[in-house]
Amino acid sequence: MKIAIIVNTSKDAAITCAQSIAEQMRNNNAQVLTLSDYGTIFGDDSVYAPDFNALFSGCDMAITVGGDGTIIHSAKYAANSDKPLIGVNVGRLGFAAEVEPDNISDLSRLITGDYTLKNRMLLDVSVTHKDGSREKYLAVNDAVIARGQLSHIIDISVSLDNSPISTYRADGILFSTPTGSTAYALSAGGPVIYPEMQCILLTPICPHSLVSRPVIFDSNASLTATVQLTDNTPAILSVDGEKNIEIDSTDLITIKKSPQVLKLMSLYDRNFYQHLGEKIKERKS
Repeated sequence: MKIAIIVNTSKDAAITCAQSIAEQMRNNNAQVLTLSDYGTIFGDDSVYAPDFNALFSGCDMAITVGGDGTIIHSAKYAANSDKPLIGVNVGRLGFAAEVEPDNISDLSRLITGDYTLKNRMLLDVSVTHKDGSREKYLAVNDAVIARGQLSHIIDISVSLDNSPISTYRADGILFSTPTGSTAYALSAGGPVIYPEMQCILLTPICPHSLVSRPVIFDSNASLTATVQLTDNTPAILSVDGEKNIEIDSTDLITIKKSPQVLKLMSLYDRNFYQHLGEKIKERKS
């Protein structure tokens, strides 16, 4: 079995944890694949891939070691390659992580197949420009439309299946997956959605209105959005906080369910809402 290990190398604790996981995998007769950018932190017994695409095309499954950002970045490649993923939390909260550093011995169950797969819905996000050109992105958590400067209200018109439904005057709006409902959308006042549900969440950010509220759409919905700009300051479309794209009034943003699925491996039979409550308590401490 070939297991990829992705680590947040900016955290010494993550490197140490990842090295222990690599040794554990080898002791269970698994081959460790990792990125050549990591240098030799995993030793000569590992196979080093030149980039994420090669890493995920060559593995059977992947383990991330870091915070939610490490998982989110890796998740796009895992979905593109149809490979299952599991996260070890060496970050502050780790909403998407399955395993804590004290429990990494449980990862040996991956070798024997003693785990369950949980499918997470993803979003296809595209920007169509006036000249007809199009840019496409994959979102694990969310796509956010906001002004390029803080404290600037923006008008955003939203349509459902080509029928106008509302114009929001707000600091911005979020289009989230159920997985992303516990990310930025939660801080913006959106509802918590069970992560294996199939739906799209729209959450206004600080709406200049008494009636604008989060809305949940069916997963088959095709949502489009345009911005109304009164000056030369562009708006920004941010996808999972990784990709930031300047947009203007002539651009059409489309958000819909992706045919791709993120497969997360689970080792524990947890109550999602209880686990979420524990994580939020950790944030207060």
